[in-house]
Amino acid sequence: MWKLLQIELYKIFRRPRTYIAFGTIAALIIILQVGLKLDGQEYLDFMLNSLSKFDVSGTVLNGYMVCYVTLQMLLINVPLLVTLIAGDMISGEANMGTLRFMLGKPYSRSQILIAKFLAASIYTFLLLIWLAIFALLLNLVIFGTGDLMIFKSSYLVIINHDDIFWRYMGAFCFAFLSMTTVAAVGFLLSIFAENSIGPIVGTMSVIIFFTVISTLNIPMYNVIKPFLFVTHMNVWKEFFDQKADAHNVGIPGTLQNPQRIINSALVLLAHIVGLVSLAVYIFKKKDILS
Repeated sequence: MWKLLQIELYKIFRRPRTYIAFGTIAALIIILQVGLKLDGQEYLDFMLNSLSKFDVSGTVLNGYMVCYVTLQMLLINVPLLVTLIAGDMISGEANMGTLRFMLGKPYSRSQILIAKFLAASIYTFLLLIWLAIFALLLNLVIFGTGDLMIFKSSYLVIINHDDIFWRYMGAFCFAFLSMTTVAAVGFLLSIFAENSIGPIVGTMSVIIFFTVISTLNIPMYNVIKPFLFVTHMNVWKEFFDQKADAHNVGIPGTLQNPQRIINSALVLLAHIVGLVSLAVYIFKKKDILS
């Protein structure tokens, strides 16, 4: 299995398209950093006009805040970058005519498929590590540290600078779980195609379709919303909501709704296991003609 995994990782990282995602993330974050460095303070001055009574340690426009803004912007686009690889894992082999040759090796179909999915998961993990380096560590170097101020829809959250870093670690871990679920969708769809365009477009269509359903406030759809993986993909934001004491002051080291994080993580894990298991089942019965 380890040898298979090495082979699949080599296949992934020898393709030029693999590095498109890394380059895109770096370019987008740098553009955002330049914009906020030059004009970000004017935007914050406008937002903070009526909030002068709050005591915030350090500069409001700091690396932690810029990272939060960056994640809000990028994590809705990262699924496409993940699908570029996950949707090509099987269909790419079929397109090149190497799928039958690969199955001639002394490995079972299940082993081959699991190795491919693990390789796609490692690619997803490395992509998020790359995102963390640019979005968090580089922003801390450029903008410095300070308390994190987050504008929610109906209230304001201020998190002490000593209580932030672990929240980002949790958020990135949860984002990995979300993106791995997306990879599992693309991976399953790649079994049915002989080129990567179909699985990539199909995965993004599934995400858009379910996202629309999850945003509709219609009773008949509210029943299925908890079971849709897209409903849980933004739950990483729960790491930045803390409990408040009797004076409405945030309690360091707490989460407002930890059970929601746990429940969402379990739903995403169930999707990953279910999608990959279905992919293995179908692939084992599939006639390989290419």
